[in-house]
Amino acid sequence: MTLNLYRNRSKWKIFFFLFAILMGIGSLIYTQFLVRSLKAEERKKVQMWAEATRLINSADSTQNLEFLYSIIENNSTVPVILTDGSDIIISARNIDQGKAAPGMKLDNMKGYNEPIIIDLGNGFSNRIYYKDSIILSQLMYYPFIQLGFILLFILVSFIALSSSRRAEQNRVWVGMSKETAHQLGTPTTSLSGWIEILQNNYPDIPVTRELALDVKRLEKVTERFSRIGSKPSLTEENILSLIQNSVDYLKTRSSSKVLFVLPFSPDDEINIPVNPALFEWVIENVCKNAIDAMEGDGAITIRVEESEKHAIIDITDTGKGIPKSAYKKIFNPGFTTKKRGWGLGLSLAKRIIEEYHNGKIYVKSSEIGKGTCIRIMLRNGNG
Repeated sequence: MTLNLYRNRSKWKIFFFLFAILMGIGSLIYTQFLVRSLKAEERKKVQMWAEATRLINSADSTQNLEFLYSIIENNSTVPVILTDGSDIIISARNIDQGKAAPGMKLDNMKGYNEPIIIDLGNGFSNRIYYKDSIILSQLMYYPFIQLGFILLFILVSFIALSSSRRAEQNRVWVGMSKETAHQLGTPTTSLSGWIEILQNNYPDIPVTRELALDVKRLEKVTERFSRIGSKPSLTEENILSLIQNSVDYLKTRSSSKVLFVLPFSPDDEINIPVNPALFEWVIENVCKNAIDAMEGDGAITIRVEESEKHAIIDITDTGKGIPKSAYKKIFNPGFTTKKRGWGLGLSLAKRIIEEYHNGKIYVKSSEIGKGTCIRIMLRNGNG
């Protein structure tokens, strides 16, 4: 059964992202509606201001001048400038007088809104220019500020969710590992005793020797699981020898159609600070994944070279390949394309290499139908 523990997390991420987009779009639409409504109201206010100005300047003394002046005074938000027909400023309101003093030529505000014409009769007219109030201008930027806060909230939520999940996974990993080591310990010890009896009584039986190797293997697996969750000790080891040990074990337990190619001499040495048991576990997990990708038929080539700061291990198979969209996913716990399995092998390899050895493991290259190259980079003594 395919297990993908990250599917629900991806759905939550998509949900939060869509939620932010919908909130932003909704806010923009509603704000634009408010802006249009306020613009219409402000133009009405300026038209009333213009009409009051016209009536005050007219010769009709029957008008209620106090009422007209109150209309003009009540405009305390919309910047307006009254000019004559030649755009010479007569008066201004809600604008710095230094920028719009009477007698000055109007050189701004023409591009904001269509001016309102005040017909004074006899071919004379005044013009009123105005622009959006400070409140209206601030309102236009509000949805963008709101969207920024929403995105910030989602970002913080993502970080908190990821940290919480990572901490939870670490607790699960450690608990499972310790329990597995505990459960394996008793039967492994018992098997060691029985193997010793068989070797003493039947020393020439080949099966006994193979059983002894498998029991030692179980002891090593138990040791590996017991170390999960605690910082392992690193010692200078010849990683070529460790790789050879892992391959020798896999050869006797893999299909005869799987060819292992190690283009280095057994006498060569590349000494790197590693934990031998955990490092061999990584090599085996990557190789087992390659064997599955090749369906038990193909070649696995392990090349090792040393740079000034790193030892570089390339494990290349001739399997079915990995799509680019899955380069990172294959290292997620629970990600697997097999019908059976928990999808933990490459996740364990990544944890061991990156958290315990301060190295890197990633898909160097892959081609569908031709194979994949997994690269492991470990710091040497100089790095």
